[in-house]
Amino acid sequence: MCGILAVFGCIDNSQAKRSRIIELSRRLRHRGPDWSGLHCHQDCYLAHQRLAIIDPTSGDQPLYNEDKTIIVTVNGEIYNHKALREKLKSHQFRTGSDCEVIAHLYEEYGEDFVDMLDGMFSFVLLDTRDKSFIAARDAIGITPLYMGWGLDGSVWFASEMKALSDDCERFMSFPPGHVYSSKRGGLQRWYNPVWYSEQIPTTPYDSLVLRKAFEKAVVKRLMTDVPFGVLLSGGLDSSLVAAVACRYLSESEAACQWGSQLHTFCIGLKGSPDLKAAREVAQYLGTRHHEFHFTVQEGIDALEEVIYHVETYDVTTIRASTPMFLMSRKIKSLGVKMVLSGEGSDEIFGGYLYFHKAPNKEEFHQETCRKIKALHLYDCLRANKSTSAWGVEARVPFLDKEFINVAMGIDPEWKMVRPDLGRIEKWVLRYAFDDDQNPYLPKHILYRQKEQFSDGVGYGWIDSLRDHANQQVTDTMLANASFIYPENTPTTKEGYYYRAIFEKFFPKNAARSTVPGGPSVACSTAKAVEWDAAWSKNLDPSGRAALGVHLAAYEDAKESKMTASETSLQKLQAEKTAVAV
Repeated sequence: MCGILAVFGCIDNSQAKRSRIIELSRRLRHRGPDWSGLHCHQDCYLAHQRLAIIDPTSGDQPLYNEDKTIIVTVNGEIYNHKALREKLKSHQFRTGSDCEVIAHLYEEYGEDFVDMLDGMFSFVLLDTRDKSFIAARDAIGITPLYMGWGLDGSVWFASEMKALSDDCERFMSFPPGHVYSSKRGGLQRWYNPVWYSEQIPTTPYDSLVLRKAFEKAVVKRLMTDVPFGVLLSGGLDSSLVAAVACRYLSESEAACQWGSQLHTFCIGLKGSPDLKAAREVAQYLGTRHHEFHFTVQEGIDALEEVIYHVETYDVTTIRASTPMFLMSRKIKSLGVKMVLSGEGSDEIFGGYLYFHKAPNKEEFHQETCRKIKALHLYDCLRANKSTSAWGVEARVPFLDKEFINVAMGIDPEWKMVRPDLGRIEKWVLRYAFDDDQNPYLPKHILYRQKEQFSDGVGYGWIDSLRDHANQQVTDTMLANASFIYPENTPTTKEGYYYRAIFEKFFPKNAARSTVPGGPSVACSTAKAVEWDAAWSKNLDPSGRAALGVHLAAYEDAKESKMTASETSLQKLQAEKTAVAV
């Protein structure tokens, strides 16, 4: 990942202003420690902090067209850049950078080229011929981007909030799948897939089509000129990423430079579920596995730094970001600059345990749509900023545009949890890779129950965070929370504790408005909380809060009386077991 900062329409274009832009851009250097660039044109500034992944020797930014009238600063990867260059044969390229195509595509097609890009990206482009500019963000919001406005009428864009919050009167998270045009005077959505309307799809499930689409998504993300690996928790999603990468690595260009043995990485408290499962998957796949441990105290000590980097006070995001932040530091110390990760699968396939309670396929599908649309505020934000804090780039195959179109086009009846048919959560994905002739994974890994990352690194992690917060926040403080924090008022001591740290770094009203709120259970949206009346009494983002579903559900819930639906579910499972025997 790189860090970008762009400012347009500054009244002050003195040397002092240039120095201020450099100072603010420097706040993003953790994202791109390899080189810094700045282009000034009258009252416009485009700055860049580079993490060199493709063409490390000549791909420094900002990038230009042939006569340097078009300048672009980009954070991201364009996986189809070679195919796009074939459409731009009349253009002269200066570098081997995948991002240079953006300047030439604009020159060739004008502002309506963004949908041609296949990748993850945030970019800002200046056309000096008329001083117009555009900014755009990828379809799902894998890469972060913020937009702000200064009191002098200036317009700002930055990869992270910390680079513009002090100098902007108002700022916001730039919406995914949108482009801002100074000519058109506002934001427009360029990403308009069929699923976005939330209409219920009817395409029958085809396991082979789904498998091939995912394999293609993984293979295109093996594009790299630097050492890389896979984040492997041992759960279904990361294990599939690793399995597919292993299967096709030897055929990729990356293997010529870095060898055909895949590196995998995992972190957890000693004895955690993830460590054991990841170790087993790595051994099965034959990867060069790196296992990292952290202690609860090390995690607690890192919380302030984590919140500063991920720029949120959302409880579940901070719980999961902390071990990922610690692991990324270890990964960077090994010389690795890029990793593949498994984010997005649970949103697409309804993998969170609360989906067990979806009342029908219509609500199931609509919830998956809501979850994908909000990814940029949660898992994408976590994965990107936790790794970028140490100059590591995370790529997410499940959020490939083509793969999402295939997966979200499946009739959601196939995605529903159906114990009577032997279908657990994400069954369509599991079955697609259940190949007895040429297995991708061991069966028990392929059908392992979902663990959220913050749970899988060790159940003691979340429990210890709660205990720590309880020691820091008094009952009186929580009782008066609505007066101190009237917007998105924290309802737990843990939430209050994170909020206080966040406000220390980002005290403006605009900052707190970039973080979503509302009730949630096991990572659900507020709407899905309505699926089970018991959930409103146990609002916690941990997967274990899905009472009666998770095998390690909270002890007090185990002691409560089972509902009729839970009894029926167990009966069906018992019947299935009896038939199997």
